[in-house]
Amino acid sequence: MSDWQHDKRWSDRFIPEIRGIVARHLILEAPLEEDQQRNTDLIVLRSSAVRIACRVRRAQYAERYGDEFTIRTRRLYGAKTELAKLLEGWGDALFYGFAGDEGITRWLLGDLDVFRHWHAAELQRLPAGCPPGLEQTNGDASSQFMAFKLAWLPHEFTIACSAN
Repeated sequence: MSDWQHDKRWSDRFIPEIRGIVARHLILEAPLEEDQQRNTDLIVLRSSAVRIACRVRRAQYAERYGDEFTIRTRRLYGAKTELAKLLEGWGDALFYGFAGDEGITRWLLGDLDVFRHWHAAELQRLPAGCPPGLEQTNGDASSQFMAFKLAWLPHEFTIACSAN
């Protein structure tokens, strides 16, 4: 089994918990008028498909990196990365969490449209060849990623986050 498959299997075990967290912020109780006049008890914030990218890191990194999120920018064999897909317009929201045996301990739900606008503006502002974020290489050198501090992004990026 590849490292990617191992990591995917590990993070996928948190999907039910992520679904619960995301639902609390993207599915709302309808106002009384909606209930009375339009037979509506719950409202999903969008009526079309909402694509949510989910990333889960190990809990041991939450203390050191809890104020940022990362997005893969390069893979060893050239496969299209998360950043490329995101910048093409794929994904509406990002769930980024830290988890361990006790479940998800810290998390962020971010608006990827806000991120895309911010990223495009940063590309215009920064010198040529200097992309937004801090580029890092995985410990096994199989891929690279960009780290983005939450403080760099507009506050509208954060849809919701844990209290941690």
